[in-house]
Amino acid sequence: MQQINGPAIFLAQFMADHAPYNSLDSLCQWAAEKGFKGIQLPTDPTLFDVAQAAKSQQYCDDITQVVAKHGLVITELSTHLQGQLVAVHPAYDAMFDGFAPPAYRGDPAARTQWAISQLKDAAIASQRLGLKAHATFSGALLWQTIYPWPQRPAGLVELGFKELAARWRPILDAFDTAGVDVCFELHPGEDLHDGASFERFLVEVDFHPRANILYDPSHFVLQQLDYLAFIDLYHSRIKAFHVKDAEFTPNGRSGVYGGYQSWQDRPGRFRSLGDGQIDFTAIFSKLTQYGFQGWAVLEWECCLKHPEDGASEGAKYIDQHLIRPTDKHFDDFAAVGTDLTLNKQLLGL
Repeated sequence: MQQINGPAIFLAQFMADHAPYNSLDSLCQWAAEKGFKGIQLPTDPTLFDVAQAAKSQQYCDDITQVVAKHGLVITELSTHLQGQLVAVHPAYDAMFDGFAPPAYRGDPAARTQWAISQLKDAAIASQRLGLKAHATFSGALLWQTIYPWPQRPAGLVELGFKELAARWRPILDAFDTAGVDVCFELHPGEDLHDGASFERFLVEVDFHPRANILYDPSHFVLQQLDYLAFIDLYHSRIKAFHVKDAEFTPNGRSGVYGGYQSWQDRPGRFRSLGDGQIDFTAIFSKLTQYGFQGWAVLEWECCLKHPEDGASEGAKYIDQHLIRPTDKHFDDFAAVGTDLTLNKQLLGL
């Protein structure tokens, strides 16, 4: 066992067009002052140009220097927006077009190729930065059919996952060449949103060693999935970790689907760390038990609390939940040496 690294913070939700949230340097200073030791870095050109990073080791070294100046490290790069665009059903074309640069909007095929290129660049950039894991979304071709009404035609799901795998297989191979794990955040709106859908994908990519999981229990609470049993089932594939809290309080008007209500009014809501229902003591215990070697990364999304307070409290919360693994067995004082004769006698042999 080893201690989980942390605390770190995902910067995506804190980016803004004013200081200190509008540059990598000032965001790193802000994060360090909050008590964080690492940053999960979105591949947004205002902070990090992934295409340039794939071409230039000097650019990567300069970025590393900016981060290190504040006593921080980069934990993972994130391509959540680009990953979403690897697979988009036409029903969502207009809504997801804003995730791509203007030159690719209105052209789904070109947008997909741009997204795939960005992911491949992220593999090389991650290698140049010395990273071992990468955070992303899978995209979705089937999400509009998530509820089986109207009835799904036979073979539709199988074909959808075959196509999703075909788009991701070259990306996974690129990450394998770079020695970096692709960590899919299992998330509603993605074809990979729970254990069952992730298993379907694994089969289609021949259990590719780089197809792994970004574990975020908040999304499982909102789906009413057992987030602790999930760790028991999939711990060998969990290579990244978002520490995000949530709560689910069903009522007589709405449940899991939320009734098209705002986040404040939905039964399932994301909350700041410690304000929700998730048992992080049990989560950190299980991940430590199974030897998770990555970072505990705060992802702040809360419909009630101010983000500054969420970040300040989150750094302390994660730090308090990190477990220093024991270097001895608690009952060593009662241990006896190996005695084959005695053991045979005790077994009646």
